[in-house]
Amino acid sequence: MSLDEKVTAPNGMEENNAADRPVNFIDEAVKEDLSSGRYEKVHTRFPPEPNGYLHIGHAKAICIDFETAKKFGGVCNLRFDDTNPAKEETEYVNSIMEDVRWLGYDWDDRLFFASDYFDMLYEYAEELIKKGLAYVCDLSMDEMREYRGTLTEPGKESPYRNRSVEENLDLFRRMKAGEFPDGSRVLRAKIDMASPNLNMRDPVIYRIRRAHHHRTGDKWCIYPMYDFQHPLSDAIEGISHSLCSLEYEDHRPLYNWFVENVSVPAKPRQIEFSRLNLTYTVMSKRKLIELVKNGYVDGWDDPRMPTLSGLRRRGFTPESIRDFAERIGVAKTLSTVDIALLEHCIREELNKKAERVMAVLRPVKLIIDNYPEGQVEEFEAENNPEDPSAGTRKVPFSRELYIEKDDFMINPPKGYFRLYPGGEVRLKHAYIVRCESFIQDENGNVTEIHCTYDPSTRGGNAPEGKKIKGTIHWVSAQHALDAEIRLYDRLFSVPNPDAEEGGDYKAFLNPNSVEVLTGCKVEPELKKAGNSDRYQFLRMGYFCVDSKDSKPGCLVFNRIVALKDSWAKQQSK
Repeated sequence: MSLDEKVTAPNGMEENNAADRPVNFIDEAVKEDLSSGRYEKVHTRFPPEPNGYLHIGHAKAICIDFETAKKFGGVCNLRFDDTNPAKEETEYVNSIMEDVRWLGYDWDDRLFFASDYFDMLYEYAEELIKKGLAYVCDLSMDEMREYRGTLTEPGKESPYRNRSVEENLDLFRRMKAGEFPDGSRVLRAKIDMASPNLNMRDPVIYRIRRAHHHRTGDKWCIYPMYDFQHPLSDAIEGISHSLCSLEYEDHRPLYNWFVENVSVPAKPRQIEFSRLNLTYTVMSKRKLIELVKNGYVDGWDDPRMPTLSGLRRRGFTPESIRDFAERIGVAKTLSTVDIALLEHCIREELNKKAERVMAVLRPVKLIIDNYPEGQVEEFEAENNPEDPSAGTRKVPFSRELYIEKDDFMINPPKGYFRLYPGGEVRLKHAYIVRCESFIQDENGNVTEIHCTYDPSTRGGNAPEGKKIKGTIHWVSAQHALDAEIRLYDRLFSVPNPDAEEGGDYKAFLNPNSVEVLTGCKVEPELKKAGNSDRYQFLRMGYFCVDSKDSKPGCLVFNRIVALKDSWAKQQSK
């Protein structure tokens, strides 16, 4: 989200002056509202429902809400729209607060809950009844659907629509007192059953539901509907701009109707933007809950999930996600973003920041027969060629090493520049070695590779006149640390699992979305690896210490992203 002035981000980093950067249609609308005097200041809010964990689509909304307020010198609230107690939990509240803070934003003292306003919302409902703008209806849900009409046919008025104000007040108060069973009666706004907008056809604004609320307990047996609560909570908080996704565009007339017909302290303006759709994933909270509860993934923070907790555990940084949100921009047009762009954002950041280390994922032993037994050398290795200030480290070298199984072939094809019988290869930072022989087990698997080395090639320098095309990484067998490495791929095998024929998105779950490798060998530098530290494993990709399963003496690394950048390649065509 571009900034129009110099500000300081919540994480303490100073943002660049963005006066010359292009503004989006939300910026233009806010500027117009401020210049016309419609609003004196900008006050936004991020209003999640605490019925699941936040995902990457919410990250876009968070950035828009907080950055829009920040760039115009305003403030942004965090408010939980917690009006459906059957699906809401304190666990979700806590996770959402953690995710918003992790993303780099803070609501200061402006943490609110719609449940804070239950008494006020009830009074607003009575106000509508007294104005003749709401009534208690006894129709069943099926009957209401039948009476509602269609897009081409007007609805029919409920036979209870013309109850008197006194009868409606009496019935509504008895609903509140718990005299009626769940689902037997509702309170509806009296608007227009012939409206071309189905949302305006006398929507339900209160229903009877005996469910324990995570904050108010069993105080209430009636709860306001989202479309009633949401605009009035905005108005109670003095919100100027209610920024929401495009599916609420048809709800805007109803949003405006409530704030115009109830005595609230503010009249917010709703502005819609397109939601984020991402390839190779699903963004429906219902479907994400299904994946978690039915064990298709290992919890909300499974690194394959598009949740912020999953992305955080995978190794994505808040900076990369904010960068992604800025790159995709703010628009009215529905579109699907290639997940390769998200991967590009983290890859671009880590290329600049991540320390380079050597890790052997599928090890086979390499023995240098003419290297002195018991001798250990140390080689100087740069930590990040993109950042000279990152310095260097010492890498131990000994007679027995581990290299990747794929870096040796008995009968290599043409163009293979790694190790093979009689071939030479450069060991990164160390020496040039020549393969003299190898040992296989009874199944034909190579178990040892025997080489000789040229002491004059220390540092990997080839003798004059000799060209060595291949360079491979390694770790000293004597000094290597054991590690488990998890190679994560996309959760689904098709770009749009929701749109594929067959209708069941679960049929397109990628069976190879994770590969767990045990017995991996990493250089001793990783003994200091801390929770969520990120590295580039040379030639292998970018990896992160798993924040959940990695413990001292039991290193676990998650692959964040491979080295290959398909998105950048697409842009260069």
